[in-house]
Amino acid sequence: MSGPIAVFDPSTLAARRRRALALGPETFLLDRVTEDLVDRLGAVKRHFAVAADLGTPGPALARQLAGSGMVGRLHSFGPAERVDVDAVIDPEMLPFAPASLDLVVSALALQTVNDLPGVLAQIRRALRPDGLLLACLFGAGTLMELREAFAIAESDTLGGISPRVAPFADLRDIGGLIQRAGLALPVTDVDRVVVRYGNPLALLYDLRRMGAANPLTDRRRTPLTRKTLTRLFEVYAERFADPDGRLRATFEIAWVSGWAPHESQQKPLRPGSAKMRLAEALKVPEGKLPGAQ
Repeated sequence: MSGPIAVFDPSTLAARRRRALALGPETFLLDRVTEDLVDRLGAVKRHFAVAADLGTPGPALARQLAGSGMVGRLHSFGPAERVDVDAVIDPEMLPFAPASLDLVVSALALQTVNDLPGVLAQIRRALRPDGLLLACLFGAGTLMELREAFAIAESDTLGGISPRVAPFADLRDIGGLIQRAGLALPVTDVDRVVVRYGNPLALLYDLRRMGAANPLTDRRRTPLTRKTLTRLFEVYAERFADPDGRLRATFEIAWVSGWAPHESQQKPLRPGSAKMRLAEALKVPEGKLPGAQ
């Protein structure tokens, strides 16, 4: 059987991360989700004895969790550029024994995994009963403005389009994958962040400093022409400028969580097991339910 399609090029991803470090990384999104993740985990009000940070760029999340008192031993697995990693691994082949972790967290890393269903299944296998996965990744609406502007600019100047912005997963699909992996009580939500720039070049530069420039296997390998780049800037300004002339760029942060099944967790009632009829619960005459004709 063939494996998953290699949408993302791992060697290109590594090169993008090295370039970001050389330029000086831009971390405003990572800082935001790191703070949010720690807050969300704090609301659980539980101590996790053994945890793993899976692929999160930079050391900030691991450091905050290690100093928070919410976790005990923390394994940090991420890109080779991480300064505090215990090991460098292929993010799609996790080195965890079955039922060895109480918590897995990941921030802005899983969106470039080629086999996300497989990774989620491995996480489920590594979690102890009642263990938690809490992660965020870029969702489908991320950089929708840049995607549209690139498509129009290339169509106008080259007579066709090529993949320039990664195809991130839809929130509903991510929720389905959580359930498919065997995790219980799945929860998903979205944080949409709109950043404003003076011009598209500033956005492209920020993406480079995030290590988020085009990592697609099927990307066009020739550099952008001046004609296409000029048309890109025109389209972006025509379609996505605010009244003050600044340009919008959307980042959709998809949050997901799920628990390894445990007998203590809430379970839905079996069909037909209710002890009270709906009319009785609502205290209205039978046949007169709200909306009934």
